Amino acid sequence: MSENLSQVAASHGLERVGARPPLGAYLGQVLRRLDFTLSLARFRIRSENERNRLGMLWVLLRPTFSALIYGTVFGFVLAGMRPENFVPYVVVGVFLLEFFNSSMNAGAKSIIHNTALVQSLPFPRMVLPVAKVLENLLNFVPPLLMMLGIAILWGSVPTWDWLLLLPLMVLFWMFNQGVALIFARLTVHMRDLSQLTPFISRMIFYTAGVFYDPAKILADHPMLTPIFDWHPLYEVLAITRGLILDGYAVPLDYWWRFSLWAVVMLAVGIVFFWKAEERYGREN
Repeated sequence: MSENLSQVAASHGLERVGARPPLGAYLGQVLRRLDFTLSLARFRIRSENERNRLGMLWVLLRPTFSALIYGTVFGFVLAGMRPENFVPYVVVGVFLLEFFNSSMNAGAKSIIHNTALVQSLPFPRMVLPVAKVLENLLNFVPPLLMMLGIAILWGSVPTWDWLLLLPLMVLFWMFNQGVALIFARLTVHMRDLSQLTPFISRMIFYTAGVFYDPAKILADHPMLTPIFDWHPLYEVLAITRGLILDGYAVPLDYWWRFSLWAVVMLAVGIVFFWKAEERYGREN
């Protein structure tokens, strides 16, 4: 008999257990489980905050404490080199980078910390990193509102331009989701990477212009400015500050640069993660 067992099974419409479906069908499965993804994100938010006395208040306290610490320390270090509106400047940087860092770190652990679930139930594994980033997005809403409130307290007047924060945050979510998907797969192949992600987060934090204005530092190095203009996290911080803070302008070219980053990062993350669908839960 020339046909092997797999060919016989395929001829009768049987598929291999855990086989990776085509990308379009796979994304369709992810979308059909959107209710489960949302429920998973809400459950994790509730379970993580129920263990603390202050509960959901920590969603605001964590980035606020970080902004206070960095603002105080680097406020003294920078002294006369501090950017205008230093307090809301730092708050914007810390709050937005908190969303990015939490998405990258949580995405990196989304598969390896749910091995039992991955090995016991059939579902598209992409649901797990998507749920983690969605959880972080929901947690980011209160800090985002607080960030706007602080900008108003420091003299900013709300304008129609503030509505542009909505598409910007959509782009930011897309970018963070792509990063989370990439790191989710990488840590399955290289478990030690989960130990390195905090250092990667810190490097990005210190180079993105959270508490200093990179344009002033790069003024003496014009050759580096075009390269730094492609720093995606600096771009999103610069756009946000230009929209809501007095004394800052929105670099228009940053819009298309960051849009390109967001679309490419999400597309690469989806394909990169999907390619290894059959390996999740099978590697030690």
